Amino acid sequence: MKTDLQLKHDVEAELEWEPAVTASNIGVEVKDGVVTLAGHLASLGEKLAAEQAARRVGGVRALVVELDVHLPGEDVRTDEDIAHIARSILRWTAGLSEGAVQAQIEHGHVVLRGRSITRGRARRRCVRLPSCTASRA
Repeated sequence: MKTDLQLKHDVEAELEWEPAVTASNIGVEVKDGVVTLAGHLASLGEKLAAEQAARRVGGVRALVVELDVHLPGEDVRTDEDIAHIARSILRWTAGLSEGAVQAQIEHGHVVLRGRSITRGRARRRCVRLPSCTASRA
């Protein structure tokens, strides 16, 4: 079994290895195998990549995510803009019938509602929005 210090080093190394993550923006704490990630990131994609990287490390018993997404000024959009972009993405996603998934946007957070089989596919597309700060399907 890894010590907390070993686990911390392994998580930090995994974050450094992940090309989608700026590891210097993420603090890592470990207590009794519970890993906490904290910091401010530039995109939802980076946040999700950091979470996945930490989960890949053997010995992580639980993951606490205290990562905030702070978009660069040029990527900030209104909720209405995000809704139009999400709608376009959903329309162009192969295999989604019209109306199968609906998007709700509030303060940059995208919530997808609809059949669970199609929500997962739609979510993978919507998290790529540079203006999206959180997503839930």
